[in-house]
Order: sequence, then structure tokens, then C-alpha cells
Amino acid sequence: MRSRRGWLTGGLALWLGVAACTVGQSGPRSLTLSLERLQAAVARRFPRRYSVQRLLDVSVQAPLLSLLPAMDHIGAQFSLNASGPLLQRDYTGQADVDFALRYDPGDRSLRATELNVNALRLDGMTESGAALLQNYLADAVRKAVREVVVYRLSEDDLRLADTLGLQPGAITVTSDGLRVELVAKNP
Repeated sequence: MRSRRGWLTGGLALWLGVAACTVGQSGPRSLTLSLERLQAAVARRFPRRYSVQRLLDVSVQAPLLSLLPAMDHIGAQFSLNASGPLLQRDYTGQADVDFALRYDPGDRSLRATELNVNALRLDGMTESGAALLQNYLADAVRKAVREVVVYRLSEDDLRLADTLGLQPGAITVTSDGLRVELVAKNP
């Protein structure tokens, strides 16, 4: 009886030892960030103001984010106000952009990359006037999106990953939110 119990105890210990050695190595691990969590993080950083060559001042309001998993991008629609010497009066409008994300290990942030400006509209402006301002507005919108940290991973977000020797890798947009793969740290 004792040898059987010893054998079972030894087998269990061996199995637990093997299981412990494979933690973190059994496949990709990930962290999922919901759209609501991203929206709340982005909203705290707005409104933002930009000046384009002292000719145009643009104020950008907090965007409404959407997930675009088919493109692996995030969509953002936001209101803007434009004024300055280039314009005869103040205008309000809308912008529609989409972008991918990249991880910046320096501050553990997720930042926009591969930005596409899909539409810019200023209410009450003629088409010819809007066409003239398109490049200036697009430049201001690009600055607004590029300079904003979409999300900063906290110590809590990465505590287990750090313990297992993992770090953020590829970022994928899914219908549930952002999936940040956790991969082995470089030695």
C-alpha cells in the first residue's frame, strides 16, 4: 500500500512539475481591452487644440470610437471647430478617420499608426472653400490622432505578464475589443 501511495504521490509531483514548467510556454497569451475601456481612456484626453501654420486653429472634441476588425483598425468620428486668419468666420464640422495601433514600450502606450482620413466636413462652407482647406484640416486631424495615447497599459494590466517574462506583442482589433498578444521578452 505504501509503495502504491508513494508512486501516486511521486507521479502527481512529476505531473505538477511539468505543468509548472510549461506555464507561459503553452501558447500565445493575450490581454483584451474592451471598446468601453478604450473610449473612456481617450475621452479624458480631449478636447485638444491645434494650430496649423498660424493660419488655422482647430479644436477637436472627444471622438466616438468603433472597432473595425475586418480592417484591423479602430474608427474614430469627432466634431471639430475651425477658425483663424485663413477663414472669414468660425466653422464647425465632422471628421472620420481610422487607424491601426502600435505598442510603445517606453511608456507602455498604444498609439495610432497607419492613419486614414476618410472624410472631413465643415458645415456651411462651399465645396471650393472646403477643398482648399482639406489639406490644412487633414494635417490638424493627423496631429490630433497621432499625439493622443489611445490607451496606456497599467501595472495591473501587465503584472502577470511581467511575472511570466512576457511583454506586449501584436495588437489585433476584434469584435470584442483589442487583443494584445503577450510574447516572451527579448533577453
